[in-house]
Amino acid sequence: MNATDAALMGKALGDRSRVQIVGMLANGEMCACKLLERFAITQPTLSHHMKILCASGLVAVRRDGKWCHYSLRRETLEAYEAFLAGLTQADNGGCCDGR
Repeated sequence: MNATDAALMGKALGDRSRVQIVGMLANGEMCACKLLERFAITQPTLSHHMKILCASGLVAVRRDGKWCHYSLRRETLEAYEAFLAGLTQADNGGCCDGR
């Protein structure tokens, strides 16, 4: 994952509702109607959140007739986790090394 992808992921996870949606999807695929039942939001608001999550690559959508079923793309979440872990292990190039 590069810095641009990580920034997109940060934006996707920068909203409490989207973090909660990701948490729900960690338990398996869910229909949009089931997600709506658990939030006090409108269908257009859910669609907005899902559009951002899908654009980040974190969530996949499967259409079945008029229904949308969403699932977590674990490989994307794992890549983001690895990117963040790499930030804490990055060499700062000698700047601010205590001198």
